[in-house]
Amino acid sequence: MSWVSYITAILEILLLLLVAMQDVATRLIRNDVCFVLALLGIAGQLAGPMQLVESLIAATILFLLLFALYQSGGIGGGDVKLLVALAIGLPPTGLIQLLTVTSLMGGVLALVHLVMRALPYPRLAPVGSSLARRVYAIERWRHVRHAPLPYGVAIACGGIWTVLSRGF
Repeated sequence: MSWVSYITAILEILLLLLVAMQDVATRLIRNDVCFVLALLGIAGQLAGPMQLVESLIAATILFLLLFALYQSGGIGGGDVKLLVALAIGLPPTGLIQLLTVTSLMGGVLALVHLVMRALPYPRLAPVGSSLARRVYAIERWRHVRHAPLPYGVAIACGGIWTVLSRGF
């Protein structure tokens, strides 16, 4: 792996960690982060233009499938743009790995949220509470209001796994 690949991989991992934290905090995935992830994916494939073409075709197919799912309310728009941005930088086998790990992590995330729903409803976290206590209080409040899962966390985990398995 060249030094450009190492830098690209580190930047992708850092951006995916940012996405996960922001999705938990706000349930939003920022456009600029997805754009930078897509650019990093393209930059990582400039040495092999045919691989880039394959990735763009696979990303387009993925976008069409996810957009139909988005239209039916099955997935959020931020999740669609994040998955497609990651797909741009991956060969078809990497895309399959991303989707597989993301699905598995989504199941873990759903189980964690189901367990959290069974836990007692906390009072507001007092000033100086730990980060875990504050996140639990907010997430439990969101459960009562039937807020969606922060699926960007599962996508970020799948993305990080895929980046690390490329040989980083």
